[in-house]
Amino acid sequence: MRVSEYVGQDAVGLAELVARGEVTPAEVEAAAREAARAVGPRINAVVETWACDDGPAPARAPLAGVPFLIKDIGVSMAGRRMELGSRLAAGNVAHADSALMRRFRRAGLVTFGRTATPELAYSITTEPVLYGPTRNPWDPGRSAGGSSGGAGAAVAAGVVPVAHATDAAGSLRVPAACNGLFGLKPTRGRVSMGPGADEVFSGLAVQGGVSRTVRDSAVLLDQIRGPEPGDPYYAAQPCRSYAEEVTRDPGVLRVGVLPRAWGGRRTAGPVADALSRTVVLLESLGHRVTEARVGLGADWEEFVLATARLMTANLAASVDGLAAALGRPVDATTLEAETLAGYHYGQRVTGPQLVAALGIRNRVGRSLARTFDAYDVLLTPTLPELPMALGAYAEGAEALDGFDWIARLNDRSPFTLAFNVAGTPAMSVPVAADPGTGLPVGMQFAAGHGREGRLFRLAGQLEQASPWAGRTPAVWAGGRTG
Repeated sequence: MRVSEYVGQDAVGLAELVARGEVTPAEVEAAAREAARAVGPRINAVVETWACDDGPAPARAPLAGVPFLIKDIGVSMAGRRMELGSRLAAGNVAHADSALMRRFRRAGLVTFGRTATPELAYSITTEPVLYGPTRNPWDPGRSAGGSSGGAGAAVAAGVVPVAHATDAAGSLRVPAACNGLFGLKPTRGRVSMGPGADEVFSGLAVQGGVSRTVRDSAVLLDQIRGPEPGDPYYAAQPCRSYAEEVTRDPGVLRVGVLPRAWGGRRTAGPVADALSRTVVLLESLGHRVTEARVGLGADWEEFVLATARLMTANLAASVDGLAAALGRPVDATTLEAETLAGYHYGQRVTGPQLVAALGIRNRVGRSLARTFDAYDVLLTPTLPELPMALGAYAEGAEALDGFDWIARLNDRSPFTLAFNVAGTPAMSVPVAADPGTGLPVGMQFAAGHGREGRLFRLAGQLEQASPWAGRTPAVWAGGRTG
């Protein structure tokens, strides 16, 4: 299989070719490895590859033979390194598969490497000291986003059609927006975090993937959804597969538009223009679109403080556990400045402060639930600006304390975190591009708890009405640009 043929297929298409015997899994894997070599030095998205020795995929596995990459955090694969993008965990090897990894295997995915993440997934740009920066395939001088930036860049450049991603504050949707991909953050409890963790960042983090087509994300979520014994959260299983939802008519939706972010952050001109064009597209499809007033249930300052306490207290516990397990110090030799600042801030969070922060989480979730009584879907830009220049996000980070870093994260990505706090599904859809730069612009759509099916129906409609598959970045394994 030639690379030019490989990059022309999504994951479902590749699996169909394998199932019909038109190509072997070995031929598909060889094309994926060639694609990785072709673009690797220019984007630095894949930090390690390995020989696959899993044997044949399970019979009738829906994604049998499809090449796949896992993020360097959030999933463990027996015998493979999981370094979390950090010098603190350098050389760490997982001893067992996590529940999610077992589901990837059952789906038939051929996992041959891991993608870059910022240190401990604690940023929305992927520029760790351990691996160096991941570059955006559309413009290598810009960020690929984070924390699933390696996954986003690899999929956008054609290395794999779909890749594992996680999302605790936008970490899946931000790279999707930066790299012109589709990415859906599921409902809290939709995909198990077990068995090594019952929840991550006090329930803010979820598992998922980024892809070039909507149906790939739907099929992937169908394969990994569902609880494991002992999970603290449970999301009721859907009445039909998500793959089926993609092809169904969404009906006439009440769409509430939030053009300006909570906290007053202004949206840059190119993104505001893309939002306006998206509204026109939705109206042309028959949806009822109105500007929405969406309360968070807390003042912005309360919200930022609560999320800072939740995230840094969890960070401190994770760092202490890693340091103890690996016998390493917690200092500037093992952690980057912003992570170390978050660690020290989290050490000072008291028990009552953490409980109060969970109370804010509850208020936000209930407030947004009332909003979804009035609107079927909320629309916002995924990000308020185009992808940042590399180095811009961490500028002056050495002078920030742990709270200031979380405040910066909220300022740079003010639309995404609320849906992590509420635990509701949200997706970034690449329906627009900036005419001036050619850079993709992601639009975020959010729905009520357990309403991934509604989002997939809308995403499928948007993909048909405003196709993005023909747009390819400057760094593209297929050898052409668009």
